[in-house]
This record gives sequence, C-alpha cells and structure tokens, in this order.
Amino acid sequence: MRTIGYILLTLSFLAGAGIAIQTDENIVEWTLFVPTVVVGAIGVGLARFGMHRQAKHAIVQGGGLRPVVEAINSIVSNMQLLDGEQEQLDPYDVHDRIDELFVLDLERFVDHRKRIADIHSLRSYAEVMNEFAAGERYLNRVWSASVDGYVDEIREYIGKARSQFERAQEILNRLETV
Repeated sequence: MRTIGYILLTLSFLAGAGIAIQTDENIVEWTLFVPTVVVGAIGVGLARFGMHRQAKHAIVQGGGLRPVVEAINSIVSNMQLLDGEQEQLDPYDVHDRIDELFVLDLERFVDHRKRIADIHSLRSYAEVMNEFAAGERYLNRVWSASVDGYVDEIREYIGKARSQFERAQEILNRLETV
C-alpha cells in the first residue's frame, strides 16, 4: 500500500512537471494539471495509510504498550524508592542517585512513547505525555537542586515528580485495559 502511494505521488509529480513545461509560462492547463494533483493526494493518503498500518502491525507484534508500561512502572517504583530514602541521602548525592535509578527507564519510555498514539490516539498520547513531561521536568529540577545543594527544593520536587509520574502510570494502565 505504501509503495503504491509513493509510486502515485512520484508519477503525479512528474506528470505535473511535464504539464507545466508544455504550456505557456503564464497559462496553466488546469484540466490536465488538477487530475495530477488529485492523483498525488491519493498517493499521499495511501502512503500514510500504509505506514500507519505497518507501524500498528509492528507494535502489536512487538508487545503493544508493554515496553511503555514497564518503563513507567519502573520509574514510579524508583520515585517511591527515592522519596523514601531522601532523608538518608546527602543532598549533594541525590543527582547521582537520579542518574543511577532513572536514566535507562526514561530513555526506554521515550523510545517507545509513539506506540501510545499509534495504538490509541493522539489525544491519549498527549494526555500521558503531559503528565510524563511534567514529571521529567520536576525530576530535572531535583537533579539541579541537588547539584546546588537546595535541600528544601529537593524534597518539594521529588514529591511533585512522583505525583506526575503516578498520574502518567494511571493513564497508561487505563489505556492498557481498553
């Protein structure tokens, strides 16, 4: 389907270019040119449909939302762990602990996040990513506060980050059951 779409798009472009050079430079032969535009639009539609279908098939074969859900579950577990141990940690060591606990799971989540939109909808993707991005920003703020030694800010933003990631997890769990 995708290949047929690209072929139609290419033929449309070539035909349109051929029509444009065959006529006077100030006059466009619309009766010939418009059908090439229509064929090109059909080609774009077929290519997009084929890509979407291929992506959805690959995602279903590759475990659906499982990689995203596993990543957010791990992030939330690690946020709970960090929240629980923050009293014992030296504020200047929190950023090292964040690097140790979160880098791989954040990367895995980001690598697979497009699956949400491909399987469900762009609205679902936006809903999850709104919460996730806020949690990630708060976690980055904790990291920066740790480097600078701002203890109160570390405590405040660990809780905020945890809350945002938990909301993202709830949304993903709801989507997974749909």
